[in-house]
Amino acid sequence: MKIYTKTGDGGMTSLWGHGDIKRVPKDHLRVEAYGTIDEANALIGIARSFLEQDALTLDGMLSQIQNTLFALGADLSNVSPDREDRLEAVQIETMEQWIDDLEGHLVPLQQFILPGGHPSAAFLHQARTVVRRAERRLVPLVNADGSYALHLKYLNRLSDFLFVAARDANRAHHVKDIIAEF
Repeated sequence: MKIYTKTGDGGMTSLWGHGDIKRVPKDHLRVEAYGTIDEANALIGIARSFLEQDALTLDGMLSQIQNTLFALGADLSNVSPDREDRLEAVQIETMEQWIDDLEGHLVPLQQFILPGGHPSAAFLHQARTVVRRAERRLVPLVNADGSYALHLKYLNRLSDFLFVAARDANRAHHVKDIIAEF
């Protein structure tokens, strides 16, 4: 099987559901949303490649998140009204617990910080901003189809997690957060 199909050469792509394939423009709301989620997933992968031994716990969390983001994209590409989403509320609760656990190792924030520090932290900050964009892309879809509300909530919590994860990556690599001076 070849990786290229040539079916997207005219600016169209396929969604699935109802037992058949639905062709839509590549700038379709769904494609924008799951494409942005894919972009965030790639950035998390880059961040993970920079994590060192002291950050194995964080790496495990990020690995689970990458798999969830892949499933989220699959959910968004499925237009069937009777689809079974892979996302569950417990995944959001788990991420909230991770946030609390990571924050327990961090100095409480007294000031705003800038993205940066260790390369893993910098890429996690960038992933956070891309997740925020994915969230904005998903809002119109949720307004049209409320069944994706949990997906929106997941992305919102994920951006919070990635902020704390970036700070934890700096901590694990003995790099101070960059304080905003304004």
